[in-house]
Amino acid sequence: MTAVIVIAVLVALAGFAVVGFNKLRTADVGAEEALGGIDVQLTRRADLIPNLVNTVKGYAAHEKSVFEEVTRARAGLQAAAAGDDVHAKAEADAAMQQALINLNAVAEAYPDLQANENFLDLQRQLADTENQLSFARQYYNDAVAKLNTLVRTLPWLLFTGIAGVKQREFYEAPAGQEVPPTVSF
Repeated sequence: MTAVIVIAVLVALAGFAVVGFNKLRTADVGAEEALGGIDVQLTRRADLIPNLVNTVKGYAAHEKSVFEEVTRARAGLQAAAAGDDVHAKAEADAAMQQALINLNAVAEAYPDLQANENFLDLQRQLADTENQLSFARQYYNDAVAKLNTLVRTLPWLLFTGIAGVKQREFYEAPAGQEVPPTVSF
């Protein structure tokens, strides 16, 4: 009888360990997937940029510094999207946002460009991408909050070592993003 109770307790503990391991790994995979969603949107935005720049260049070829800024920001965005550093992704995202603000300011100076169907379509696609990027950031932060809660609370924190799971960094806007951006040429 005692042997049966001991075996039942051991089976229950083993089952609990498996559940804990799986719960932590599932939350970690969810956070990783959500970070991948941010990468997809950052890459999509970076892919739209050359078309937008080329369209604006046709109207404002003399605004070379703005185009160079956008090109640098795009390269930084692609590099950040390829890595796992959440802070680098946020920094590259902020640099691209500022570059796009400057590019749009140039575009506003050319009424013919504002009426160009290709430019308007690119603007719509970019706005759609920005909305999806905002959703992806929020989805990632929600997944990280769920994971971090599990990692910090009993009984799940007992399984973090065997599951190989640790807290993740939230996607936060870089310092200064709460201030309206400045446009300069």
